[in-house]
Amino acid sequence: MSKGRPAVEIRNLTKSYGKHRGVSDISLKIPEGDIFGFLGPNGAGKSTTIRCMLGMLRFQKGEIRLLGMDVRRQTEEILRKVGYMPSEAMFYPNMKVKEVIRFAQKARGMDCGREARKICDLLDVDLEKKIGELSLGNRKKVSIVCAMQHRPELLILDEPTSGLDPLMQEAFFRLLLEYNREGTTVFFSSHVLPEVKRFCRHAGMIREGELIRTDSVENLLKSPVRQVRYWKDGKEEAFSYSGEMKELVRRLNGLEVEDLLIEEPSLEESFRHYYEEG
Repeated sequence: MSKGRPAVEIRNLTKSYGKHRGVSDISLKIPEGDIFGFLGPNGAGKSTTIRCMLGMLRFQKGEIRLLGMDVRRQTEEILRKVGYMPSEAMFYPNMKVKEVIRFAQKARGMDCGREARKICDLLDVDLEKKIGELSLGNRKKVSIVCAMQHRPELLILDEPTSGLDPLMQEAFFRLLLEYNREGTTVFFSSHVLPEVKRFCRHAGMIREGELIRTDSVENLLKSPVRQVRYWKDGKEEAFSYSGEMKELVRRLNGLEVEDLLIEEPSLEESFRHYYEEG
């Protein structure tokens, strides 16, 4: 690793699909050793960004460098050092799990047998079953093995926990944190806000193809909004408030409330408010 070099550097990335929106003028820098969450609603541009990062899509404008290498000119070198897990794991249905894992090893020209066995044991992967016999969650586990068995310097994961049961999610994140402690940078898209809060240090929020903010997760969760619930004439009312406290007191006094509860917004409400405000 090169100390101080960004693991991911995206400058002014623009990708459009004719009249359909892709992503527009995205710039992003992620330091080595980070765990970065990439958030946004369906269709926001998360998967498009990831596919451009991996050289799967040609883009009209911008520059992408992973581990200091240009994705347009050094794709093969990048893919040797990067692990990728798509949101939907697709493999040849008639191949056995162990054959798929070995196939992934041969594609990189690496002997990853020891690490593959470790991950398979941790995730309880059945090596003898055919891919076509597996559930979504078990295909996902095979995808994790293929993405991580060569101990990549950078892991790019697209909705990695969808389909995994809670116990497997915990095992997966234990493994992810172990790799991160040993130097692997992690970039993953997710809709699961609690896992972003728990595991990510920084996050970026994308909406309608535009990156609207990147910051530490702690700062992203800070919100001036308060959820106000009050009772009057035996009925409960509620509203969101983000102004000065003295104005809120004046407003509530005018309502002649009988009881009152003021709370910070939930995790989901914090992010929803941010999306709405931009």
